[in-house]
Amino acid sequence: MDRRTFIKEVGIAGAVMALSPLGSKPLFAGSEKITSRVAFVKTQDRIAGVKKAIDLLGVSSLKGKDIFVKPNFNSSDTPPGSTHMDTLNSLMNQLREMGAARLTIGDRSGMGDTREVMKQKRVFDLAKERNAKVIVFDELTEEEWQSEEAEHWEKGFAIPLPVKSAHAIVQTCNLKTHRYGGHFTLSLKNSVGLAAKFIPGNPYNFMHELHGSPNQRKMIAEINAAYKPEFIVMDGVEAFVNGGPDTGKKVISEVILASTDRIAIDAVGVALLRYFGTTEEVSRGKIFQQEQIARAVELNLGVKSPDAIEILTDDAASKEYANKIRDVLIA
Repeated sequence: MDRRTFIKEVGIAGAVMALSPLGSKPLFAGSEKITSRVAFVKTQDRIAGVKKAIDLLGVSSLKGKDIFVKPNFNSSDTPPGSTHMDTLNSLMNQLREMGAARLTIGDRSGMGDTREVMKQKRVFDLAKERNAKVIVFDELTEEEWQSEEAEHWEKGFAIPLPVKSAHAIVQTCNLKTHRYGGHFTLSLKNSVGLAAKFIPGNPYNFMHELHGSPNQRKMIAEINAAYKPEFIVMDGVEAFVNGGPDTGKKVISEVILASTDRIAIDAVGVALLRYFGTTEEVSRGKIFQQEQIARAVELNLGVKSPDAIEILTDDAASKEYANKIRDVLIA
């Protein structure tokens, strides 16, 4: 196929996608799938919503796999400041039902002592109930970190080996803005909790570099190139549309999202923030021009345009809500 024909066919496919009902089958260009799916469930019930979103997404079996679960325990603040335990509990139940062999929960808090944050959130109690392991990243040894190189990181960054060695990684994030330079903290930003602040024996503060850099949002995206999640669940039952990540202006946004694509789910998340009225930084320009998303696109971490996002719903209320968010997404 020559370039002119290709551009013409992609343009036609995009037009068809815009006219297709939400929840329709993915479009294909020849044998190549051109969409990423985002399951969209309107709900205030986190337990039922997580299950429904994962079922709707149609994730394949995890039978016999060791699963690493990355929540959002940057702090112990109430949701959406941190992961709601109903969300994590429902996710763990779903992973077990999908055949997961071993489950590990791990994180690094940026706004508190990680172990204390996890105690306050009752993570250790949940892990005991679910026969899961908990890893406090701050307590890992030097040998348990793997260094990664990236264009905008002066000395690279490091990811825990237990994450790198897992058969699959599942992430759950929240829907909120970020007042410390990230602009928004969704699935891409949640990955910052995987990166070391300090490595034992090395006095360099990697997070000081990140938060002091004009390239912070690009650096956030680059962390995500170090791993690929099996899928992501975003808890948008409540959202911070200003402030964040710990506290902020809260709205009841009534949605649970799930996707295998971090760019797609973050783009829908930004559209949700815009729908409820958010900060100037998050409202500026096209959604795919937001630096976190634009850099993730450059790194081929997911879809490259809003037209390539398929929003999945299976009830009238979710479909009506998703149609409104689709309009913001493609604006």
